Amino acid sequence: MHIQSDICIIGDGAIGKVAALGFAQAGLKVSLLSPPRVGASVPVATAVPQAWDARVYAVNHVAHDLLSGVKVWEALDASRVATVDAMVVKGDTASVLAFDAYGARVGALAWIVEDRNLNQALDAALKFASNVRMVHGRALSMQANASAASVQLDNGDTLSAELLVGADGGQSWVRTQCEIDFDYRPYGQRAIVSNFSCEKPHHGVAHQWFSPVEGIIALLPLPGNQVSLVWSAPDALADILLQESLAQMAARLSILAAEQLGSLSPLQPEIVKSFPLALIRPHSITAARVALIGDAAHVVHPLAGHGMNLGFADVAGLIKAVTERGADRDCGDARVLSRYARSRKEDILLMQLATDGLARLFGTEFEPLRIARNFGLNLVNRLPVLKRRLIGHALGKP
Repeated sequence: MHIQSDICIIGDGAIGKVAALGFAQAGLKVSLLSPPRVGASVPVATAVPQAWDARVYAVNHVAHDLLSGVKVWEALDASRVATVDAMVVKGDTASVLAFDAYGARVGALAWIVEDRNLNQALDAALKFASNVRMVHGRALSMQANASAASVQLDNGDTLSAELLVGADGGQSWVRTQCEIDFDYRPYGQRAIVSNFSCEKPHHGVAHQWFSPVEGIIALLPLPGNQVSLVWSAPDALADILLQESLAQMAARLSILAAEQLGSLSPLQPEIVKSFPLALIRPHSITAARVALIGDAAHVVHPLAGHGMNLGFADVAGLIKAVTERGADRDCGDARVLSRYARSRKEDILLMQLATDGLARLFGTEFEPLRIARNFGLNLVNRLPVLKRRLIGHALGKP
């Protein structure tokens, strides 16, 4: 079977799904390729409360506006979404950087959304998207010519489109097929994620601690007296943490956060996940009739919590470039792709430099750098103009 569309998206994560909805809303015909289904999906029993998903995202204003525009934000389970009203970042001494929504003149700095909550809302929206065709299969090869890109599937089907979008993650098959080189550097850390209840109310405050020994620890607010942990731990410490019980991990965190949150306890049922951290920087985010978005286009350290937000900004930028292409150009025109790449270059570079620089700076115990980084943290906290610039960038606003 030959399936033809204006846009073909490879990858069924949240970034690919939002892109499909956005392009469909713009009146374009979209095919969304996802891996073959394995077994039948099991309906979730609504009478029993679901466990909190260990994987959460700090959604900024750009992502919020995009999700609202495709009618997904309103479909989220609002009872499982928490607002971030303030953030406090601490160095390895008394240095601190704090900012809040009131000072930024916004209703919220960010929103904490579970991966499952987001994907369930996206899946529901896709069922009603008449311009989106869901295709299940495994891509074997792809090629591009002057008028279209095509993908051959393992079942013999062929997908063709004016533009092929790679939304297939950090180990992107699309990027490999395009022979796009990339820089890869492991951080020697693993992100450990789990959820805990806290003795004291968190008041919508996200807390983050930097330590050259223990790594970077973030506790993000969840609804109620609950927090989500993202611990970027050095590999040796990560091995120890993953061998311990979550009660032992909670005891470690309670020492750190006692003043702000009191004692912590694992949420039931206990869920903990981990994944290795690395910097992946492709040399290009476009190729002939191909655009990369999300982790296929960049993988950054999660210390700022903006990896997913960068991906949503990619989607917004690509949709803008395509919808403003002009009547004489198709979706995969080289000038359209060039405009997309230029529009994303600065934002991606700044986030790569910021996250990589901070991870390196706070990962060393070299005394002069230790003094400088903590002095810098306190200095930024006392400079309103610079502080507002940093907040604006975090919010996704110029």
